[in-house]
Amino acid sequence: MKPRYSQYNPKRKLLTPAQAQARADELGRLADRVRYGGNPEHKKNPGDFGLTPPSDPRQGKSLCDAAQIFRRDEAVKLLQAGLRSGLVSDRMEGEWPKNVWSVTDYGDALEAQLENPELGVYHGYPMPETDPLSHEVLRRWALRNG
Repeated sequence: MKPRYSQYNPKRKLLTPAQAQARADELGRLADRVRYGGNPEHKKNPGDFGLTPPSDPRQGKSLCDAAQIFRRDEAVKLLQAGLRSGLVSDRMEGEWPKNVWSVTDYGDALEAQLENPELGVYHGYPMPETDPLSHEVLRRWALRNG
């Protein structure tokens, strides 16, 4: 059976800078309410995420540990920064973007996926350098936050 996607979901697209600017107030309000749930498949060190099981790293999954994210408050701050920077998906589920992108202080591109559209809860992970979208995330981050 042929895989649906070669490796990365081609439907992932960032808002254009103009779209992000037009929605800046809305994205700022979402940043104030966003939550981080986490996924044990992306954790080797469970940190303070309170996941069940605490960690269950799965082969082929990128680990938050590689991006040095071990606390929920760090993950929330990165989500908030991504929303405020307009690094969000052009696809929505309810009022929430399907994806939010951000960059760590160490220069690691991150991707978060919406897991609960009623509560605005996401889980995230580092983007592989082989993902073409990671380069665009880093470029846009540098333009907005550099």
